[in-house]
Amino acid sequence: MKESLFCLLCYLAFVSVGFTSEPDQETLRNWHHWRGPLATGEAPLGSPPLQWSSNQNIAWKVDLPGHGTSTPIIWGDKLFVLTSIDTGRVDPSLPKPQDQPKRPFGITFPNTTYELIVICLDRNTGKELWRKVATEKIPHEGHHKDNDFASASPTTDGKRLYCWFGSQGLYCYDLSGNLLWKKDLGPVNTRRSFGEGCSPVIHDGRLIINRDQEGQSYIVVLDAADGSKIWRQNRDELSTWNTPLVVQAAGKTQVIVNATYRARSYDLEDGDLLWECGGQVTNVIPCPVTDGERVICMSGYRGSFAAAIPLDATGDVTDSEKIAWSLEQGTPYVPSPALVDGLLYFTQSNNAILSCVDAATGEVYIERTRMPGLRAIYSSPVAANGHLYFTGRDGTTLVVKQGKQFEVVATNRLNDSIDTSPAIVGDSLYLRSKKSLYCIRTE
Repeated sequence: MKESLFCLLCYLAFVSVGFTSEPDQETLRNWHHWRGPLATGEAPLGSPPLQWSSNQNIAWKVDLPGHGTSTPIIWGDKLFVLTSIDTGRVDPSLPKPQDQPKRPFGITFPNTTYELIVICLDRNTGKELWRKVATEKIPHEGHHKDNDFASASPTTDGKRLYCWFGSQGLYCYDLSGNLLWKKDLGPVNTRRSFGEGCSPVIHDGRLIINRDQEGQSYIVVLDAADGSKIWRQNRDELSTWNTPLVVQAAGKTQVIVNATYRARSYDLEDGDLLWECGGQVTNVIPCPVTDGERVICMSGYRGSFAAAIPLDATGDVTDSEKIAWSLEQGTPYVPSPALVDGLLYFTQSNNAILSCVDAATGEVYIERTRMPGLRAIYSSPVAANGHLYFTGRDGTTLVVKQGKQFEVVATNRLNDSIDTSPAIVGDSLYLRSKKSLYCIRTE
């Protein structure tokens, strides 16, 4: 109880420097966004177990159909998750995978129909409450073997559920599963047909979607009530897979998107460009995070870069004294960082090598330290109740004490493959594997 109160006080301090206009207790108790209620990876009111195994502290486990790497989100007693199912129904007019030209990474384009599905479970019991087939389509391009057609996580404002299947469409439901509206934003072409992965963001009645691709990239803001377009801005960018960040600062509600050429901030009201900053490397995936005064943008494919950009910046601040600090080593490729109590935690590339720096100054406290028992990581770290959770692709989760020194608390193993980031609500941690969804809770 004392630690939960402490987390709440920390959150209120965070609010005071401009993250949001007022504290929302209901949002704090849920996991409405794939990076949690603060978009930092932290559950400020969470207290999940520190230890578990395949036969310890597993409240429930349910098998999920098809394939999906989207994070489950939770509102109240309902958990929502997306998946895609290959029906096997062949369109004979399309070339068979074995007859297609060779592409990098063995990627082929589908010639079968996929069902894109939304599933709602009772978060306490795992019982399925409803299931909806959002659409049935043959996707126009393939994806990397570690990606799928349901990699974007849904989001909710507590009234409506927003499910984004990329080029297969956007679908809005009420929380009982009734379709309210749908919208087709058309196809995009990703680098080497790696597939899509940016998740939608909801803020103050507006839905934000970034569509960086090999064609004309753009960011679009829709009315969350009916899907109508409010504004769209074209972007001079290549394919990226990171989710935008919304933050209120410097008298504006800013939409911040990281990318190869520039990290950029847009005015949520009208789409005007507020500031931009270059320096990132390619294939940008990690989501930006903010401590309320700065936003930290990072990338880690074929190079490393992180920059802390003041939220009151204007114009192009590339290589300027406006940058609070920067790093050129140890940054992540796929996982996003976690930001808790002013400390920024991140892993190197897709490896279990941890760094921790001061979000305000960039001072390094933990420098590229190998985490024992972990190897490859795609999952982003989450935090609750003074601890961080790092999950490897082989199903091992390392629990690390929050702080400036590296201290392992527990090593937990599930005999499963996990690329998806965890979600935390209350005393429960939810982990999605390739085939199943686990609720981890003290027995």
